[in-house]
Amino acid sequence: MFGFLKNKSDPSDQVTEQQAPRPAWGERLKAGLSRTRDTLNTPLTELFSRARIDGELLDELEMTLLMADCGVEATQWLLAELKASVKRDKLETPSQLSAALAKGLETLLTPLEKPIELGAHQPFVIMIAGVNGAGKTTSIGKLAKHFQSQGKSVLLAAGDTFRAAAREQLTAWGERNGITVIAQESGDPAAVVFDAINAAKARKIDVVLADTAGRLPTQLHLMEEIAKIRRVIQKADSTGPHEVLMVLDANIGQNAVQQVKAFDKAIGVTGLVITKLDGTAKGGVLAAIARQCPKPVRFIGIGEGIDDLQAFRASEFVEALLGPT
Repeated sequence: MFGFLKNKSDPSDQVTEQQAPRPAWGERLKAGLSRTRDTLNTPLTELFSRARIDGELLDELEMTLLMADCGVEATQWLLAELKASVKRDKLETPSQLSAALAKGLETLLTPLEKPIELGAHQPFVIMIAGVNGAGKTTSIGKLAKHFQSQGKSVLLAAGDTFRAAAREQLTAWGERNGITVIAQESGDPAAVVFDAINAAKARKIDVVLADTAGRLPTQLHLMEEIAKIRRVIQKADSTGPHEVLMVLDANIGQNAVQQVKAFDKAIGVTGLVITKLDGTAKGGVLAAIARQCPKPVRFIGIGEGIDDLQAFRASEFVEALLGPT
């Protein structure tokens, strides 16, 4: 009925990674944010090369922030902070305003910087949700590697039984990481997750990562399916799920805010994974999230590599985007 797939990683993959060391995360993050940085910095460079701060400069700065998908609320907040800084700190030059913008953005994003704490629960059950194409299944594989690097044992639940490719993809990640994958060719996804949690209890596994089928927030009957998975998790473990992560594709910009609100209403989102920041000029959406639906950003992703998903750090993100504060 259920497949209990214990896989071993391919040694050739390890050799390749050892022979071709990658740039440090900070360098990869800066490169990954280049499209958003260009959207911001090209006009900002022109603005901040002016001789003085005036109303026209602030108006153009507002448009620049909106173009990077910071959203109206975050943009207005940042401008209010800048105007207060100009008055309070007696800023006189655009270069001073540039530093104040970076500081303001870091202040806005810092409350989102809350890493996952696995706590005393064993297994620690993490439910993963998001729309199709957001990078959900790939993110699960990367998260598995992240927790393994912390010395934790991991089990994967292939709860997306609607899409055969998702099950196959998750199995491939399990093989790469040497992790057990519990899967079923068809049937009730909630049953797969229920079985996975019980297996994790029996094997004393530290972390269960439960995949779910992609859903559009407008598909109410399908959203109810993932709500059912959440309820079944609670039957298997009355304290779970201990984390409900939503995977968001940064390319969708402002639509991300509406997705978070819809999924939060259905399943109680506790944290976000922002993917594909390297493929978009809309990285400012994190600012919009901070003002409109401030869920913790647990991880951000900027590439396809297994270590291209890292914990979100506001100062690191702002420095890669705008330069040091």
